[in-house]
Amino acid sequence: MSDDRIQSRHGRPQMRMHRGGGWGRPGGFGMPVQKAKNFKATLWRLASYFRPHLLRLIVVFVAAIASTVFSIVSPKLMGNATTDLFKGVVAKMKGVPGAGVDFHDILHILVVLACLYILSSLFSYVQQYVMAGVAQSTVYRLRKEVNDKLSRLPLTFFDSRPNGEILSRFVNDFDNIGNTLQQSLTQLFTAIVTFLGVIVMMVTISPLMTLVVVLTLPLSFLVTKMIASRSQRYFVGQQKSLGQLNSHVEEMYTGHQIVKAFGHETKSIAKFNELNDRLYESGWRAQFISGAIFPLMNFIGNIGYVLVSVIGGILVTRRAIQIGDIQAFIQYTRQFSQPIMQLSSIANIIQSTIASAERVFELLDEAEETPEAPNAKTISDPKGEVQLQHVRFRYNPDVPLIEDMNIDVSQGQTIAIVGPTGAGKTTLVNLLMRFYEIDGGKITIDGVDITQLKRSNLRGLFGMVLQDTWLFKGSIRDNIAYGREDATDEEVVAAATAAHADHFIRTLPDGYDTVLNEEASNISQGQKQLLTIARAILADPAILILDEATSSVDTRTEVHIQTAMRELMQGRTSFVIAHRLSTIRDADLILVMNNGAVIEQGDHETLLAKQGFYADLYNSQFSLKESELM
Repeated sequence: MSDDRIQSRHGRPQMRMHRGGGWGRPGGFGMPVQKAKNFKATLWRLASYFRPHLLRLIVVFVAAIASTVFSIVSPKLMGNATTDLFKGVVAKMKGVPGAGVDFHDILHILVVLACLYILSSLFSYVQQYVMAGVAQSTVYRLRKEVNDKLSRLPLTFFDSRPNGEILSRFVNDFDNIGNTLQQSLTQLFTAIVTFLGVIVMMVTISPLMTLVVVLTLPLSFLVTKMIASRSQRYFVGQQKSLGQLNSHVEEMYTGHQIVKAFGHETKSIAKFNELNDRLYESGWRAQFISGAIFPLMNFIGNIGYVLVSVIGGILVTRRAIQIGDIQAFIQYTRQFSQPIMQLSSIANIIQSTIASAERVFELLDEAEETPEAPNAKTISDPKGEVQLQHVRFRYNPDVPLIEDMNIDVSQGQTIAIVGPTGAGKTTLVNLLMRFYEIDGGKITIDGVDITQLKRSNLRGLFGMVLQDTWLFKGSIRDNIAYGREDATDEEVVAAATAAHADHFIRTLPDGYDTVLNEEASNISQGQKQLLTIARAILADPAILILDEATSSVDTRTEVHIQTAMRELMQGRTSFVIAHRLSTIRDADLILVMNNGAVIEQGDHETLLAKQGFYADLYNSQFSLKESELM
């Protein structure tokens, strides 16, 4: 996905998400690798999280050295055993008196080899165990910092980014970092030590044969680079085709009813086949070309083995080295190419990991909410008096929205906010709850500037019922009780009864213990709305915010809810955002908004008498209903 910004209404910045994705661990030969914008700075910042674990990292490094050294020494000892066996057999064949194979000496070498392998495995276990603890502790600290950061970010951050992007940073990027720290770093240590140790052991056996093996390295690098660069474009095409295919499947799956309703099944299948064929073409080419790397590397390695065998044989005949040294050297030659391959793969993985870390650090560096005022106040006994004095606000500095708004709301009043889409109705509510910071003016509750209040106390003064319901996976009882932590079962039932939700709840198989799924799709939209209304009733707030609270229920239920809401709103200040003007006739004050400004205000009868903007809105809805009936 990309971070290409687009502008929503009011100039509010939002993000456009480009769908796509794929499977598999990054960093394979020829595969496109996500790279960090500032690799060095991000690497050092990530390394700073290792400081509390410095001692354990030293243990990991020492264990890696010990494990690798014990593993590297083993071929040399096996070569010595082979040499002793060969010498004994040759001497016996020549008829040397008392000559034979010294099985006691060979047995001693085998016992030493077994001990070395056991110690190598033991140190490898210690290395993996300790590094797993370091990796998980580091990722835990990072994840906790990001989680705490998300709670301090302003609403503008979440409005300007798709949920998928934030979840990707919180899930995928952390998994990438954790896997690399736990696996790839230990592999990196081991590969480096193995590479250096093998070179040392090869030089001690024969500098000439070592030079021959080293000379094959440039040829290996050249072949790898040629194939990787050629397969790169096919991997890019594969990822692109995979993203397009995923996007098509997702769209067809989520919109399958629309596809069937308009008879586009054949067209959808044809599109899928086209994308699938394109993915197949790119995929097999990418895999075929990149798969040629290993046979070619083996071919080059075999050339090295042949040269080593020929030169080694000549050196043995000249008694420059022992026969067992050739065996050991061939084993070292195999070990020599392995860390090179590992380092190449790990380099790509680390590039991807640093890119993931950079995305996490970008999140940690985001501007936070304006800090609370020193000695922030609380309102312990709220009345619900709200004033807006010369309030100014813009989502985009270049696009004016609210300019010089003045509203005076007394305790217990019901304030209806009406206007066309994009007039700024919901924005006004967000400003009241300080989800956004105003650019100028002042908003007070009970005479206290909201910037001087603790955010938790300020938002605790409000109860909200929105058009878009929000319920979590859990029982209906828990969802209603979310409005107040200390609510009793009797209070939950009473709130549900007041919201006219008790009856349908009791008809469910498990009643109040019925568990809603993650999207609460096992109840209807209207029933969801009733539960959110019950939650607001239970919260018993000083100020109510109702944003089209009854838009998803039937007419008869709406009448019952309106009755319950009127009882709930007694003595409470209420802000009602409404599109159906017939539902707010009894409001004490109606604010008519357009283009971010209050252009009219008054009660229902007064505004109708003015024959202005409100009257036009009301009459248009009335006329629309008449036309629908005819």
